[in-house]
Amino acid sequence: MLCRIAMLLLASLGLTCSSMAAEIRVLAPNAAKESVSEAISVFERATGHKVVVAWTGTEAISKRVAEGEVVDVVVNAAQNIDRQSKDGKLMGGTRTDFARSSIGVAVPSSAARVDVSSSDALKAALMSARTIVVSSGTSGRHMVEVFTKLGIGEQSKAKTKQPPSGAQIADFLAAGEAELGFQQVSELVHAKGIHYLGPIPPGLQNYTIYSAALHASAANPDAAKALLEALRSPTVQAIVRASGMEPI
Repeated sequence: MLCRIAMLLLASLGLTCSSMAAEIRVLAPNAAKESVSEAISVFERATGHKVVVAWTGTEAISKRVAEGEVVDVVVNAAQNIDRQSKDGKLMGGTRTDFARSSIGVAVPSSAARVDVSSSDALKAALMSARTIVVSSGTSGRHMVEVFTKLGIGEQSKAKTKQPPSGAQIADFLAAGEAELGFQQVSELVHAKGIHYLGPIPPGLQNYTIYSAALHASAANPDAAKALLEALRSPTVQAIVRASGMEPI
């Protein structure tokens, strides 16, 4: 399977294993780390190129690109990819979707598991928690809207922490700095020091599509296109599922 993927990646771009190795620079979110790491592994074995990744949060990625940082590939939430493609920061027509993620809930491993399977149960858990932590990315913004939808926006505001982009909510829970936390499922499901409780209820759920695109000033655009292809490979799709996301 890997050999076939390698041949397809190389043939699709006219690359050969004897081509001069390039260094491909990537900005990618922690939420998609397992999937992007697998794509990089497939890509490096297929092409002989080397990938250097900076891992952070979606909002931090958008900020770094907006402020002029140049890489070859940017992985981000689809809406951020679209916005920065329109702004000319990313190369139009290169957006490659590869995963869809839902929002999950967790508590510290030292705490009892609570029911979050319905809107009423989630509201009760939120009202009883003394401290709540949400991300500053797409999931965190949505959860603030959920609190309002549940009629507890004001009550939740004073006890909700929102750390900088790239922070791992599981770390705050494991350290005892919050009693209830929300983030992309892929960032919680395998984290240590917490009890992952499951996704938020369907009626309140929001999905983030993760995509990649070439930077408008990519130094190695031809080689970088093969990395976009690798994100859609069968082995990466399997990792997407194992990480708690859905392949696209």
